Amino acid sequence: MKKSILKNVTMALAICSALGCCGIAAAKNYTVGVCQLVEHAALDAANKGFVDGLAQAGFKGDKIVFDQQNAQADQSNLANIAHRFVSKKVDLICAIATPAAQTMANATDEIPIVGTAITDYVAAKLAKTNEKPGGNVTGTTDMNPVEAQLDMLVKFAPNITTVGTVYSSSAVNSQLQIYILKKAAAKRGLVVKEATVSTVNDIQQALRSLVGKVEGIYVPTDNVVASAVSTLVGITAEEKLPVIAGEGSMVKAGCTASLGIDYYTLGVQTGKMAAEILNGKAKPATMAIQGQKDCAAIINETAVKKLGIKVPKEFANAEMVK
Repeated sequence: MKKSILKNVTMALAICSALGCCGIAAAKNYTVGVCQLVEHAALDAANKGFVDGLAQAGFKGDKIVFDQQNAQADQSNLANIAHRFVSKKVDLICAIATPAAQTMANATDEIPIVGTAITDYVAAKLAKTNEKPGGNVTGTTDMNPVEAQLDMLVKFAPNITTVGTVYSSSAVNSQLQIYILKKAAAKRGLVVKEATVSTVNDIQQALRSLVGKVEGIYVPTDNVVASAVSTLVGITAEEKLPVIAGEGSMVKAGCTASLGIDYYTLGVQTGKMAAEILNGKAKPATMAIQGQKDCAAIINETAVKKLGIKVPKEFANAEMVK
């Protein structure tokens, strides 16, 4: 009996040794930290898409554990979340929105970071170039077609001469979009009037400062504004001002229309990039920043009716929401 047991143990050890020599190892369970800046529809969609993208690439069930954290737009929360992820030695971090990515990148240069809902990685000092980021950060950009969106606003307000815009004064991504907006407006002989905010509490006053001075509103993919769309459209509807938003979820929340990206699809794309990194097939330093090529028109039917305007014929086949 003892000889039989010893023989079985010896055989088991031999098999294990052989498997190791052949490079076959036990399946690894991965831990991924997800840091979302704040809760609103676009970032929520990107988060869900990220998880689904990893699942589509085979990272699901027992193979992966997500540590989901929301900073509620608070910098001290971001710092605490970064410390948590570094202390836990997570295998990868997903940072949703620029401030989240910047805080995570400041906390570690070793853990791979994939970002999403970030407009410009280079301007945010997260990457050296879009083609070769050069550090531990890569991901997807939500850069929207600002110039085409301005043209959309002109279609909804043919007599417009002055465009109003509201955005967060501290948001690098919003500043970039407004810079593009101004250049595009100048080429079309339009004037841009700006109103900046620091928190959602400033939005009502900022909008009121534009009333009577503009014939339409453009809002970029700004997290502060996106968190208070109901406040924004409450005033613009009353003043009969069409609002073209930087992305579709803001239209679903009440803005007039948008020609932009889909954040869920962007999140899926980010998840698949993360899978490549976890599989060892890619590294952030040499993995190019990716963008979404196709942009679709979306129109809020209720908003259009309240404004008393017709949907321009160019957008007759756009997605209609209420």
